[in-house]
Amino acid sequence: MRRKSGGRSKSGSGKGKKWFHGDIHAVLLLKLSLALLLMFLSRILFYAFNLGYFSNLGFLEAMRLCFVGLRFDLSAILIINAPFILLNTLPFKIRYDRIYQGIANLFFYLINSFALMTNFGDTIYFRFTLKRLTADIFSYLGVGGDFDKLLPQFMTDFWYIFLIWLLFVAVLIYIGTRFTVAFTGTKKKGFDLRFFLVNTIIFTAIMALSVIGIRGGFQLRPIGLVTAGNYTSAKNFPLVLNTPFSIAKTVRKETLKTVTVFEKESELAKVYSPVQHGKSTGFKSFNVMIIILESVSREHIGSLNRSLDHGRYQGFTPFLDSLIRHGMYFDAFANGKTSIQGIPAVLSAIPSLMNESFIQSNYATGKFTSIAGLLKPKGYTTAFFHGGTNGTMGFDSYAKLVGFDHYFGRTEYNNEKDYDGKWGIRDEEFFQYTAKTINGFKQPFAAAFFSLSSHHPYHVPGKFANILRKGEIPIQQSVMYTDYSLGEFFHTAKNMPWYRNTLFVITADHTSEGYYPYYQSDVGQYAIPILFFKPGSDLRGKSEFIAQQTDIMPTVMSYLGYEKNYLAFGTDLFDTSSHAPHFSIHYISGLYGMMKDGYYLENNGTRTTALFDMEKDPLQTNNLIGKADEVQGKMETFISAYIQQYNNRLIENRLSIDD
Repeated sequence: MRRKSGGRSKSGSGKGKKWFHGDIHAVLLLKLSLALLLMFLSRILFYAFNLGYFSNLGFLEAMRLCFVGLRFDLSAILIINAPFILLNTLPFKIRYDRIYQGIANLFFYLINSFALMTNFGDTIYFRFTLKRLTADIFSYLGVGGDFDKLLPQFMTDFWYIFLIWLLFVAVLIYIGTRFTVAFTGTKKKGFDLRFFLVNTIIFTAIMALSVIGIRGGFQLRPIGLVTAGNYTSAKNFPLVLNTPFSIAKTVRKETLKTVTVFEKESELAKVYSPVQHGKSTGFKSFNVMIIILESVSREHIGSLNRSLDHGRYQGFTPFLDSLIRHGMYFDAFANGKTSIQGIPAVLSAIPSLMNESFIQSNYATGKFTSIAGLLKPKGYTTAFFHGGTNGTMGFDSYAKLVGFDHYFGRTEYNNEKDYDGKWGIRDEEFFQYTAKTINGFKQPFAAAFFSLSSHHPYHVPGKFANILRKGEIPIQQSVMYTDYSLGEFFHTAKNMPWYRNTLFVITADHTSEGYYPYYQSDVGQYAIPILFFKPGSDLRGKSEFIAQQTDIMPTVMSYLGYEKNYLAFGTDLFDTSSHAPHFSIHYISGLYGMMKDGYYLENNGTRTTALFDMEKDPLQTNNLIGKADEVQGKMETFISAYIQQYNNRLIENRLSIDD
């Protein structure tokens, strides 16, 4: 009779040979251990598929970081399986019911399959963002990320990752179903006081252990993304972290906190202020054309990398190389790693120093402006051009919000024969469409153009497939196609009446996957170009100043002689005075990275974790913390002031200056 009560008919174990049939708590532990093991193995594969990025690590160091990551894996497993743990430890006999167990186990297999899917998805997507996915991915999908079109493409291009994920899911289910629950101690019907008391103690103990595991130990604060900094540099954070943990730790998290390092506003403003003061030199009504090239890192530009390949490096931007010789060029850095971060940085001078992009955050509902918003009251025609499907990443909504009168996308183009099948209208055709559309504008105008062809899956039209050179990484042939399209745009534009009265600004939204060591480093992975070009002007040369995307708006407004004060988290690059701070800043995985005065500093908002001399140590191998106290102190003071201005102004809705 006892054998019958613990038989398969009540266990919900299903068919198949059991590997363990026993206590419900032991089965719970075995299943969670299985999920933990698979999470760990997925990290090993993450490392294997991104070996080039982690080439700075020796094998033993990489394995050490993988094992360190078990702390974060355990936390993630306990977070996502909390309902499963609760269902199997409640001190009531209903937990042995077959339907009850079926629901609990279904949840276990679904949630852990999803967690593994995010981990494996990041194995590839990481190459584009260089960080683990965070909860902002849900906001990204919500504002139109073309996810429905891109997912099939990713599955086609990276089918082997999909198959590996399916294999892991199969292993999870195959082994998990062989751990089954025996109904020991459930024979007595009705309320069993002894059963309830014993299992209440066990329930309390398991809940306490789960909380400790989720927190990552007994330390004062629970582990977070920045905890990875206790084990390695920011570049290697993704190897320590896992994607479910990164997402869980950023869901519904308070994005920014008020900072009070400087108690008086006057003291704060002396160190750093985003208030840009108007000029008294007289306004010049030049047209403004800002061209943002998708993923065109500085690495792809031959004239900026003469030393690569022993001086034989050609690059993939022959037209841009030629244009650089006729404009004012700055070695610059992106303020983020995604387009949705780059566009507001370029056009509104607002970086995204938080886990989500500025225009996806609640702070975007406040009052802020852009180049278009500042120039429209001066009679400018304003327009935003992007050949993507209308609604992509919410660019159309952003453009309208900040003062662009017109938005021209795939819908307005209205010719599907030039659709690339994934992202939108091909660069060559959309560049030409932009030139001709602008030719119908009343001058002066302020226009922004955002290209798209140099984006995965790196489509190059057939007629160029055997003409344009391929490089070491897939994107480079499509970069060459975008550069060709840019050249054709200028060839068309130079014959139009507005051309010589136009200030052109050329930059990138963010970088692509890097190939050479510097461009894979914490600093180099943000390296982009910024070029100012005005036909017939004296804007020539290569500046020694460091630049960032948020410098573009104040530089343009200064060049035009804009008279009013406004807000921008950047610097006028043409200001050569000693009081103008030239620097770059970005935020990733809980760390701020800042380049200033030849040094690179990483800081978590309260503590500096790394400092490097970029002239002597461009690959960031020699951490100078404790060895350059004066430099470190000055940089910490500046970054504290910058963060305080940024956080407090966003929180208090002080992103504009009222007349």
